[in-house]
Amino acid sequence: MILNASWQDQLRRTLNRFPYIKRSPRLAILGIGNELCGDDSAGVLIAEALQQLIENQDVLVINAGTVPENFVGVLRRFMPGLVLMVDSARMGKSPGEVEWIKWENVTGVSVSTHTLPLNITASYLVDELDCEVILLGIQPDRITIGAPLSQEVQNAIDEIISSIVNSPQGTNQNSDISTRDTSSLLVEIDGLEKGFLP
Repeated sequence: MILNASWQDQLRRTLNRFPYIKRSPRLAILGIGNELCGDDSAGVLIAEALQQLIENQDVLVINAGTVPENFVGVLRRFMPGLVLMVDSARMGKSPGEVEWIKWENVTGVSVSTHTLPLNITASYLVDELDCEVILLGIQPDRITIGAPLSQEVQNAIDEIISSIVNSPQGTNQNSDISTRDTSSLLVEIDGLEKGFLP
């Protein structure tokens, strides 16, 4: 089992209430991790895929690599109501399990290979941008340099991409992306330039 119902319900409820809140309805997704270190690449692979699938001016997808703090300026200009960080996290779970983690609780898990703890970045964003910050943590199996992506984490990546693309914020009105097969998406995006959508 990769994603439990409570995680999916949390994502669905959070994204569905955006049209009804007074603060910015914009969503920023930060994919975090090291693409050279096996399952630690999950967050950046998700970001790369979503950059190709989502065409919504109220959604900003950033491949933050190992330095999410470097994108604070970009986020300040975008002014999101929610920042969704996606990263591998050692949580004592089975490989590929995904957890919906409040930023205040990030200190209770060991996240990947970035230099600044995510709770510090998250706290700064909350104070500066008056936004919500949530971490999607994906339990890795192997994160050594040169290790391949595990099948369990690959499955979690596919599930997360599908859940976000099929949300109201992920729907592209110009094409039928909700029916695209995301299982082969990592092959399609191999070699694409990293970055973020303006």
